Amino acid sequence: MSKISRIDSLGRFWRLAGMLALAYGGILALTPLARAAELDPPSAAPPAPPAPTPTTGGWLDVSTWPVIPVPLIGADPDSGVTLGILPTWLHTNDQHEITRIIAPDLLHNPYFGVGGHFRVFEYPSTDEQWSVQVGAKQRVERNFDYEFEKGRLRDGNWSLNSSLIFDRSGVPRFYGIGNSSLSGNVTNYTASQLLGQVQAGFNLNHTWQLQYTLRARRMEVTAGTLAKVPTIESRYPQVHGLGVTNEVLNQVALVYDTRDDATIPSRGSQWLAFVGVNGHDATISDSIYTVAGLDARTFVPISVLPGTILAAHLAVRYLPSGHKIPFFDLSSIGGGENDVGGQQLLRGFGQGRFVDRNSFDTTLELRHHAFSFDAAASHVDIEVAPFLDMGKVSSHTGANPLSALHKVAGIGIRGIARPSVVGYVDVGYGTEGIAVFTGINYPF
Repeated sequence: MSKISRIDSLGRFWRLAGMLALAYGGILALTPLARAAELDPPSAAPPAPPAPTPTTGGWLDVSTWPVIPVPLIGADPDSGVTLGILPTWLHTNDQHEITRIIAPDLLHNPYFGVGGHFRVFEYPSTDEQWSVQVGAKQRVERNFDYEFEKGRLRDGNWSLNSSLIFDRSGVPRFYGIGNSSLSGNVTNYTASQLLGQVQAGFNLNHTWQLQYTLRARRMEVTAGTLAKVPTIESRYPQVHGLGVTNEVLNQVALVYDTRDDATIPSRGSQWLAFVGVNGHDATISDSIYTVAGLDARTFVPISVLPGTILAAHLAVRYLPSGHKIPFFDLSSIGGGENDVGGQQLLRGFGQGRFVDRNSFDTTLELRHHAFSFDAAASHVDIEVAPFLDMGKVSSHTGANPLSALHKVAGIGIRGIARPSVVGYVDVGYGTEGIAVFTGINYPF
């Protein structure tokens, strides 16, 4: 689990796609002027004293702005429409690669009022990166998120990933357990978690890795705060996980990875098989269960379509043993992100829309390079990616994973600033309508 699923998806929103659209619009506006100058050169004139060379387009040239005022528009099925402003500072090196992003924001959410966040994303090298995010809103929501990764290239013996998260979110939904849970049975709850995770990988070579994950979490589930959605205990008073739950997870995994890049892969595959136990003593963990699964992804360039990559993902997760498992620890599908060993994406539904003991999820994307431009001293590629998501949850290990699949079709737009930054907007359509997700890094 190299990334932990956040309860507050807004806390991870990165509106790079909005920035890219704004920058690209400015460049398009300047293009006719540049072409006119090329077609109609000035007539010969007597020599004149040299003048300072103006920057292309002057102040209208977005690629020279030190700060880009990004309009903040966030939308997903659970959080409503969030509006605001996100001034963004991009620091680059001599190769025009982004080395730091500073992105505070001021926003308004219809559920929780006025709020703000401060974010720093640091990319010292392709082998190391870290980030800090902190934010609060008028009502209910608070968050702090620190992430650190080192050894991403696996050139040394060890790779390390650590996380420290505090999050209080009022948007989570619960629809009951099962693959056929009804949208009309929706409830809301407030989730507060304090989580620490350390993940160490011993690199047998550049391709094979043995990985160990230790995660400690305190989760508190209390009454929901959304006026028009019933609170969880009113419909599901007996569901396991209400109140406070303390957990300690130990997990081991074997990883096979031939991708040419961990952040922006264009070829190769990654396979990860994992087994784990949550709690081994009732004095340490309130819930005890075992978990096992497989996460596989592959990336294949399409030779007949230059600039196009077929990206495929498959994930299965089983809970072979355990009882009284908290509902938030069950296998789940729904939302815009893949959490290796945890929640799986289904981009036509809200986060964690379907939950049960076991899950199966698969995705196909056709990532096509559309165009490129320069923005804020960095070179940016734009991808268009039609996708198909399919998945289900089940209560029995022997259930046919290919029956009763939920299906979502959609399209994604991604802005890529190599070597470390990907921002995305994904729009999916499923049986419950349209859902929109934004974030950083590829969805899988």
